[in-house]
Amino acid sequence: MQPQVKNFIQEELKKGLIQCTEQQQQHFFKRMYSHDDLDRNINEVVDNMEEEKLDHVLRQVETTLINQKLQEVK
Repeated sequence: MQPQVKNFIQEELKKGLIQCTEQQQQHFFKRMYSHDDLDRNINEVVDNMEEEKLDHVLRQVETTLINQKLQEVK
């Protein structure tokens, strides 16, 4: 993966995770991608992720945000 693409995806992930609730951040994202250190900062978790997981994780975050907005509408 090109460094610019990796950086873009990481920044998009960070922006998306900020919009997620604390529950979603800690109990889902951190358990999945930082199970050895649940107190680690979200940005640090993103920065240390394996490249091959970034695209999948970005889709997960986008789906979470879409579902969150749908719940707000109800």
